Amino acid sequence: MFGYVMANLQELNRPQKDRYHQVYCGICRQIRLQCSSAARLGLSYDMAFLSLLLMSLYEPEEQTGKPACGLHPLRPRTWTDNEYICYGACMNVALGYYNALDDYRDEGGLRAKVMTGIFGQDLEQIQVRYPRQCSAIASCLARLNQLEQEGCQNPDEPAGCFGELLGELFVYREDLWADTLRQMGQALGRFIYLADAAVDYRRDQRKKQYNPFLAMGTGEDRARWEQYLVLAMGRCTDRYERLPLVQDKKILDNILYSGVWIEYRKRQRGNPSAQEEQDD
Repeated sequence: MFGYVMANLQELNRPQKDRYHQVYCGICRQIRLQCSSAARLGLSYDMAFLSLLLMSLYEPEEQTGKPACGLHPLRPRTWTDNEYICYGACMNVALGYYNALDDYRDEGGLRAKVMTGIFGQDLEQIQVRYPRQCSAIASCLARLNQLEQEGCQNPDEPAGCFGELLGELFVYREDLWADTLRQMGQALGRFIYLADAAVDYRRDQRKKQYNPFLAMGTGEDRARWEQYLVLAMGRCTDRYERLPLVQDKKILDNILYSGVWIEYRKRQRGNPSAQEEQDD
């Protein structure tokens, strides 16, 4: 369900690409330091966006480095580190655990079981540090699973449930910006859930699995589905533009106004993700 919130790398210049990848590498590094090297298997650009957003809003002091790592021993990558990078890493692992657990409950399989074990061994310490966020992930996914088992015919309900989950993750602390961040995350979560449903429609139809658009019983109506997506992203960007962002705003703009749509259309066509264009 994740992996949609990515940059359109073709529209970023070299310094912007470097900055984007530094944040991504920083999250990867923090996952290794705080959890394990194996936990990096769940690394996603979604949390790079969240870290960039919070960094732009709060402008923390940053550290950088460029040592070789196991993934890139011959071509060391520069990483960036601060408290929001650390937060993104923790949320990446927590989401990885519950996503793997959900996959295992739905379809079983050795891979999902193994991934649940990899992420689960570090979950307790993350729950202690971020109890509100981890509680939201667990409760929202449990409610979402119930709605899907019941065959909920209203796509707004499961989408809103997933939106609630992401909204809590967007709030790092309860402060002046908490409500705006929460509303932004809720709208983006709705977009992600519905985009995933649109992309998976035919597969879910073939496998007889739950899909909110299938449950509606209106047939394959992609034009109508896209109206849901445009509305959700419109709400997201409306809240986004209310935040006093300057640092890295061009990268953030690129992701919200271009990257998410590029990734959505790519998945519609059945093409692989462009995540690994890092060497461009």
